[in-house]
Amino acid sequence: MSTSSMGKKALTHLAIAALVIINLIPLLIVLSGSLRSPKNMTNPLSLFSEFTLASYKIAFTRMNFPIALWNSVVLTAVSVIFVVLLAAMASYPLARINSKLSKFLYLFFLSGLVVPGQMVLIPIIQMIKSLGIPMTQYTPILMFITCSLPFSTFLYTGFVRSSVPVELEEAAHIDGAGTLRRYWQIVFPLLLPVTVSVVITQGVWIWNDYFFNMVFITKASASPLPVAMLGFLGDQQNPAQWNVLFAACILCVLPLLIAFLALQKYFVGGLTVGSVKG
Repeated sequence: MSTSSMGKKALTHLAIAALVIINLIPLLIVLSGSLRSPKNMTNPLSLFSEFTLASYKIAFTRMNFPIALWNSVVLTAVSVIFVVLLAAMASYPLARINSKLSKFLYLFFLSGLVVPGQMVLIPIIQMIKSLGIPMTQYTPILMFITCSLPFSTFLYTGFVRSSVPVELEEAAHIDGAGTLRRYWQIVFPLLLPVTVSVVITQGVWIWNDYFFNMVFITKASASPLPVAMLGFLGDQQNPAQWNVLFAACILCVLPLLIAFLALQKYFVGGLTVGSVKG
């Protein structure tokens, strides 16, 4: 290896290390602040100068963490299950049927990527009211499913086209298996990598969503974690308790970190393979 190539490689590694450090600094400040007492407002750059769980105790109690966690789990789990089922079933004919209608429907799904749900929120609320759908803590699920379907269908369609051999279905068809049986027993189990990718990408967004939950949920007892953290922001009369807010942020992130660590290998493989073609 020449000296110039080694120098370029070293500079590349230094640049990557610098970017990693820049991205880690805010996270370290949040973690350090969460381990301080609520009244300790010294220089935030003085990292890990104190180690106490007082801020975590206050955050856990004030945000009613068990109930808020359960609300977030229900909203995220129900939404993701419907997204996986609907997107996977929609992508199968889009990937296998080569016709003008299937191409149009594929582009129709993709068009949802350029229209954010926030832009059409008022017409959607009017439609929900005209249909007589009650405004409850589960109403945001409709928005989560609708907004997640375009990207999820895109991933599933690309994965079916590139990674699910047609020969397996042809062999099952010769053995007498119908369309539904071929899909559920042969195709759907092979979609595990991209399914995990959809679960993580859409699950993280749904878990962290604040906008739709704030619009549709009015009861404090029904609030998920992002909305439950509102009480720590403060106002002019009651300044924000930053250390308690940092502790609440860590509590909200922990379930996501655990899920990502458990599904990381599937996530990387499914996201890259599923987006190669399509």
